[in-house]
Amino acid sequence: MVKQKLIVIGNGMVGHHFLEQLAARPERALFEVTVFCAEPRPAYDRVHLSEYFAGRSAEDLAMGKVDQYREWGYELLLNDAVASINRKEKTIISASGTTRPYDHLILATGSYPFVPPIPGHEHARCFVYRTLEDLDAIRAASEDARCGVVVGGGLLGLEAANALRELGLEAHVVEFAPGLMSVQLDGGGSELLKNKIEDLGVTVHTDTATELIEEVGGRLRMQFRGDRELVTDLIVFSAGIRPEDKLAGSAGLELGERGGIVIDEACRTSDPHIFAIGECALYDNRIFGLVAPGYSMARTAIARLCGESASFTGADMSTKLKLLGVEVGSIGDAHGRAEGASAITFVDEQAGVYKRIIMDGAGKKLLGAVLVGDTGDYDQLLQYHLNGIELPEQPEQLILPAVDGETPALGAGALPATATICSCHNVSKGQIMEAVQGGCCSLGEVKEQTCAATGCGGCAALLKNVVDEELAALGVEVNNHLCPHFEFTRQELFHIVQVGEIQTFDELLEKHGRGHGCEICKPTVASILASLWNDHIHSKPHVGLQDTNDTFMANMQKNGSYSVVPRVPGGEITPDRLIVLGQVAKKYNLYTKITGGQRVDLFGARLEQLPEIWRELIDAGFETGHAYGKSLRTVKSCVGSTWCRFGVQDSVGMALHIENRYKGLRSPHKIKMAVSGCTRECAEAQSKDVGVIATENGWNLFVCGNGGMRPRHADLFATDLDDETLVRYIDRFLMFYVRTADKLQRTSVWLENLEGGLDYLREVIIEDKLGIGAELEEQMARVIGTYQCEWKTAINDPEMLKRFRQFVNTDEPDEKIVFVEERGQPRPARDDEVVKIAEPA
Repeated sequence: MVKQKLIVIGNGMVGHHFLEQLAARPERALFEVTVFCAEPRPAYDRVHLSEYFAGRSAEDLAMGKVDQYREWGYELLLNDAVASINRKEKTIISASGTTRPYDHLILATGSYPFVPPIPGHEHARCFVYRTLEDLDAIRAASEDARCGVVVGGGLLGLEAANALRELGLEAHVVEFAPGLMSVQLDGGGSELLKNKIEDLGVTVHTDTATELIEEVGGRLRMQFRGDRELVTDLIVFSAGIRPEDKLAGSAGLELGERGGIVIDEACRTSDPHIFAIGECALYDNRIFGLVAPGYSMARTAIARLCGESASFTGADMSTKLKLLGVEVGSIGDAHGRAEGASAITFVDEQAGVYKRIIMDGAGKKLLGAVLVGDTGDYDQLLQYHLNGIELPEQPEQLILPAVDGETPALGAGALPATATICSCHNVSKGQIMEAVQGGCCSLGEVKEQTCAATGCGGCAALLKNVVDEELAALGVEVNNHLCPHFEFTRQELFHIVQVGEIQTFDELLEKHGRGHGCEICKPTVASILASLWNDHIHSKPHVGLQDTNDTFMANMQKNGSYSVVPRVPGGEITPDRLIVLGQVAKKYNLYTKITGGQRVDLFGARLEQLPEIWRELIDAGFETGHAYGKSLRTVKSCVGSTWCRFGVQDSVGMALHIENRYKGLRSPHKIKMAVSGCTRECAEAQSKDVGVIATENGWNLFVCGNGGMRPRHADLFATDLDDETLVRYIDRFLMFYVRTADKLQRTSVWLENLEGGLDYLREVIIEDKLGIGAELEEQMARVIGTYQCEWKTAINDPEMLKRFRQFVNTDEPDEKIVFVEERGQPRPARDDEVVKIAEPA
């Protein structure tokens, strides 16, 4: 049999998907495949390109492997772009002079970054954000820079701004349009996104047109319309994309009026032997700039090559993502442009949440939605939109905060079998059900068989719901895996780490996980490792696992400054130490506030000031208060029998003992405690995770209360305990919670989910039903014995101190952090209060 010669031009994500899907079909044997790739490496994941700056290597991002292509029988020619197509002879000529004949040609040339024709844009310190080589160039330029500007406030522009921030630069975004992500978001959503991003330390300039870029004194000055300017060290253009259609145009293929290779429903171009897929293709006068439509085009082209009748008729452009930690979702007609459309908007300025749904005139169908700050409703709203499901009588309940569980949940069972669950790989609910019914008994197996949730990952939550529901219908026990990288619960991982004496995340991943880890499993495992082995969180194997607050051992505030909370056990403080706190606050111009846990919180410290502040506090005898960690925060107390005429026990002494015993204990969530000297309860012990109240005969112990988002009164656990028994029960309780709770689960929720509830907890802790009491006590003793003040260790370690620099190449402070005085203390300045002084050339 003579094989048909198939040439694929382009090896990006869409080109790779075409090759991968073809390799999985028996018709693969009909084709002799040659792949031309203009880049020096095979396909890699551009969706997660920004993670390259966060530590992922080129190998981590790789999708296509040379060896894999070889196994598939493909010839891969790297670093060799196709220069011309001779349609008459049906041959191509590459840049290296290679000539190859073809029977079928696949154009997957993608797109190129649009650079506005601004005078000066050719400067050597102006970059685009498209390839790994681009990112390498930006990284190199950042080494002697302190400020970077991104031109473009779309999705890629904001990712580029985050990359600059990751490199330690002062980051700015300049956007010509009135709002950020103007294609996906309406005005309200764009404005809230702008505010949240600026709170994270990125300055945003919307409605700003750049007219000139010029070098002044070794730096770049951007001249804006309206006599405004900005001086920077490097500029990254991310102002949109344009279809890479020059090769097609030179071959005489039909192009759109504004670019793009015209294709039909079969993804064929004006030449029946040539297909175009991905961002280079124009269907129905539209370029689809997301990876999911490109994948759909690739599958359509393969089906047509194999004699099937699949068609590409467009794609839904809804998207859910996280930008600089801010959740953003856009569905359908986000701007409400449809005739007769009506909208319902919910805004919570304090929480930083904006939600808007757009309905048809009758209020029955969902046309679109915008979500900023909270995308928890995205999957449900998307299914209403995609499947034309009729809205509930009160559609506002879909976006309003839940009240007593009244929000109408659209369960997986309400979706038709035709509902698309994964847009990237076009996987329907019916296909997922077939996979489960065919023997897939876990989420991982379903993902492997159907490829669902292996693209952008935005459908992962909904996929899990569908899989769980189908497994339950078949009578199969549903798992509670931590994330796609670990098919274990947090409790199971804790035991694996403990029994295997595993010391690092990489070791755990290699032995019991898969992939590279994520924002769910990394901090969870970091907490487990700290609970068991108590290594410093900044030691090399652990530092990359921490979230922002643990990374800098301080709580980041809304203006990019940090707060400092030294430990004051039991709330007891000497006059000398109180004076030190005042002196430090005055020296560094910090805002001071007595917290609900009887601590003094010092707000407004710049990153580079943190080691200096902590050095002075530690010299005065203070320790870290772990206010940044998921650990014991405070033990609040009243003055007890020492001073109060109603006190029956020394509540301060017990609070000091408890706090000094458990300080530094890492746990699934933060822990707060209190000790009251009598039943008048001045320390509010019954609203804490652990509450202790004095009685005439000893101490009453309360557990699993909290005053958080779901306030819960603590339960009385044991009564009239002596000091030794009280501490033993708390030891066991805390360590049992640390061992068995789910990720980020407060003690109150943990107890609610604990089979057997409070009675079972008493059996384990008091009666030692499981025979693990001594083991729990021994484990707590090990934690206590390895305690260290993390800040004391950090200020004496030159390597750790390198982390506390606002900019990687200078000791200068961040000039964007500005304060004004109010009620005799500094507070963050609002935008309209900041006086911007033009930087000298």
